[in-house]
Amino acid sequence: MKIESKLAQIGNRQDPRTGAVSAPIYHSTTYAHPALGQSTGFDYTRTLNPTRKILEDAIAELEGGVRGFAFSSGMAAVHAVFSLFCPGDHVIVSSDLYGGTYRVLEHIFRPLGIEATYVHTGHLDEVEAALRETTRALFIETPTNPTMQITDIAAVSLFARRRGLLTIVDNTFMTPYFQRPIELGADIVVHSATKFLGGHNDVLAGLVVAKSDEIAERLYFVQNSIGAVLGPQDAWLLMRGMKTLAIRMERSAMNASAIAAWLDARDDVVKVYYPGLDTHPGKAVCAKQASGFGSMVSFEVLDARMVPFVLEHLHLVTFAESLGGVETLITYPTRQTHADIPEDIREKVGVTDRLLRLSVGIEHIGDLIDDLSQALDYAAEQVLSRRR
Repeated sequence: MKIESKLAQIGNRQDPRTGAVSAPIYHSTTYAHPALGQSTGFDYTRTLNPTRKILEDAIAELEGGVRGFAFSSGMAAVHAVFSLFCPGDHVIVSSDLYGGTYRVLEHIFRPLGIEATYVHTGHLDEVEAALRETTRALFIETPTNPTMQITDIAAVSLFARRRGLLTIVDNTFMTPYFQRPIELGADIVVHSATKFLGGHNDVLAGLVVAKSDEIAERLYFVQNSIGAVLGPQDAWLLMRGMKTLAIRMERSAMNASAIAAWLDARDDVVKVYYPGLDTHPGKAVCAKQASGFGSMVSFEVLDARMVPFVLEHLHLVTFAESLGGVETLITYPTRQTHADIPEDIREKVGVTDRLLRLSVGIEHIGDLIDDLSQALDYAAEQVLSRRR
């Protein structure tokens, strides 16, 4: 089946006793044993839950892995992946990445003896220069958050495999609808499922998919031992959101492409970060490894003093953290999602005090551009006219 059909069918035909089309929600935390030494396959819900299992099987199939794991948040999923490493291990990480991932690496795992080096993982010479004898893995965002740097997943995975390293890809921005890293050679895929997979800003979740049984067993040990698992109600909500992923991603990506082109033509916008633009240096690689360019757009205004005026005068677009919902959201990364990253590091990768990030939703494109236009026009009038 094509991925659109797989998505729409999540949870269907999973309960042969009743024939329920929508997967049942099993709230039970414990399950009766038929007899001593026997099990139905379900004993305790931290270890395995029937509703969560349907979700985990679905994301494994969608990503092309052998097994999936559902966690209570995207950061719980990231934490579980980094828990595979030991004191003294070293990982190479995309230099432009979500601030929460930087925070967990620097403030939780570095004190435990796991070190990280941050490079542009799209440049293999930088990756190679960062290698140590203790390097165990590459952790990649592509596109990165928020400046949309692109990494060639197949090339990096081959590079890592030849050196005995794991390749881990955060696929939150693209989802398996547009990009499937395991098919390109990656070993582990991680998602903040709160975002595009859920799609409605109403569920907090994280997902991980393993390429091999050996990695899957290690991840399962962490998941079961730590217990930061996704509850059955949230698993059901996530599955419901994933059913419409295909049509949501198509519409939001179409809107994002139009908005990126419109922003790129404005005199008060200095730079637009969107991999679908011809001016984006990673467009060709992104087009090779993904079937779409996604719906995240970042842009830099001419003057940092414009930012509060823009944010305060939007009427349709909502100023809020997070991304990936049907509603268009705007975020100020330097104060919100990337505040934990030191200023000098933020500035180096382009996360300046002039940068805004859009998560483009499924609203009418004319309404979105009208709203952005009036807010930017107002901000420019208040700031740029005074400069003159």
